[in-house]
Amino acid sequence: MAELAEALSLTDNAVRAHLATLERDGLVRQAGERPGFRKPHFSYELTPEGEELFPKAYGPLLNRILAQVKERFGSEQLEAVLREVGHRMAEPHKAADSSALEERLEQAVELLASLGGQARIERANGKVLIRGAGCPLSEVTTHHAEICALVETLLAEIIDVPVRERCQRGISPQCCFEVEVSGNGRKASR
Repeated sequence: MAELAEALSLTDNAVRAHLATLERDGLVRQAGERPGFRKPHFSYELTPEGEELFPKAYGPLLNRILAQVKERFGSEQLEAVLREVGHRMAEPHKAADSSALEERLEQAVELLASLGGQARIERANGKVLIRGAGCPLSEVTTHHAEICALVETLLAEIIDVPVRERCQRGISPQCCFEVEVSGNGRKASR
């Protein structure tokens, strides 16, 4: 709540009131909870009704482009192209070799935010997940799940450890990527 209040130059109470109104109107819903200093912090996501309020002109266009590439070259080639795009997108954002895993995780989440995906880091059962509140590419993932390979590759490059896509597809798609944190926290030499 404090992060949102600071970003919007509002008080915590004002943010709470706005979120309550958006929740009442069916535009947002609580998506998760994480421990806070005094009380838990909640994360919110747009509902399908809320998503409809934002223009997604990219959807039909990108769906058609991906369909044509897949038709001409096949699904494997499409995925290979998307992974290469992920590698190239990561190049200007790679952290210094000396940066700690936590810093690289935070950098990955910040990069996702800059691309329109609100994500958080979750830890459970010895696993680290980067879980999105919704999916910034939801207009495309329904028909072309290969697009998640682009984001998986982007995250793996930024965090510098193996990452596995675990996204949920359907009416309200949500991004989810499992980060391998065993061992020394770095990918094997390339």
